[in-house]
Amino acid sequence: MDTMESTKIVGGLCAALLVFLLAGWAAETMYHVGSSGHGDGEEHVSGYPIEVAAVETGSSDEPVMTLDEMMAAADAGKGKKIFSKCKACHKVEDGANGTGPYLFNVLDRRIGGVAGYEYSGAMASFEGDWDFESLNAFLIKPSAYINGTKMSFAGLKKEMDRANVIKYLETLK
Repeated sequence: MDTMESTKIVGGLCAALLVFLLAGWAAETMYHVGSSGHGDGEEHVSGYPIEVAAVETGSSDEPVMTLDEMMAAADAGKGKKIFSKCKACHKVEDGANGTGPYLFNVLDRRIGGVAGYEYSGAMASFEGDWDFESLNAFLIKPSAYINGTKMSFAGLKKEMDRANVIKYLETLK
């Protein structure tokens, strides 16, 4: 390669760089958003401000209803429909275990207390009986209530969904 050819290549690269820099400068000038950067104290913002009325929300750590009020308002029929999420693993017939233990007569039964079902160590060693409070807490997120449970269900986030399911489970006697 001779000197003239290498000069053309370097000149072409410099010209391409110059075009790139000029295009960037032109785009920045045309579409600049924010302060001008010239110390004039004014900030330039694109768009239109939309004023929104402030919405006051209640404290998130206070329940809207107590568990007793939710249970009084709960509907076993709705709970049966919501329970369809549980049917893949749990049976409602007495003694018929599935992937999970049967839930027939679950209220007032010892937690981890179905004979013949192989619970996780965390569930088997958990103290207490299934009552409204423990079922409600468990159904929010099982793995948070009993750390180490093999139940992978994500939980029921809506309070009334949990109350309806518990009301349905109460009918299984």
